[in-house]
Amino acid sequence: MRKQITSALTALLCLLALTACGSSQPAVYETSDVQAMADAGAFSETLEELDGDTAFQLYRLSSAGLSREDLTDCAVLRSSGATCEEGAVLVFGSEDQAKTAAAALEDYVQGQITENENYRPAEIPKLESALVDQRGSTVLLVVANDLEAAQSALE
Repeated sequence: MRKQITSALTALLCLLALTACGSSQPAVYETSDVQAMADAGAFSETLEELDGDTAFQLYRLSSAGLSREDLTDCAVLRSSGATCEEGAVLVFGSEDQAKTAAAALEDYVQGQITENENYRPAEIPKLESALVDQRGSTVLLVVANDLEAAQSALE
């Protein structure tokens, strides 16, 4: 009898684990996610919208080996200078390009930390907790005053 109960509990735990693995997260980020984060109050100020050409240069994607044509769509909101806050969804033609861009964004964030250590030291904790994530052919960057609000907006 004890073995049957143990077997039943093991089967139930396996079923729950499989259910948990069926993530409800979408396969890719949407450009509308950037505005959703702003609407959720993730940022402490109103951010300015950047176009794709500016974003491509800002994030130094050409230095990572990407061409401007690889970036097929994007939504970027960025501080005009008072803070280091920004939110971006970058859409690429392939997952490999997105992976390359994610590494470039990690480098970008590290560069921001170095550049702002003495200039805006109060912003360093935001930069250190920045979120860079790739889903499929999309990449998300979030540097937010309220990272939890940003993450909730993405769910």
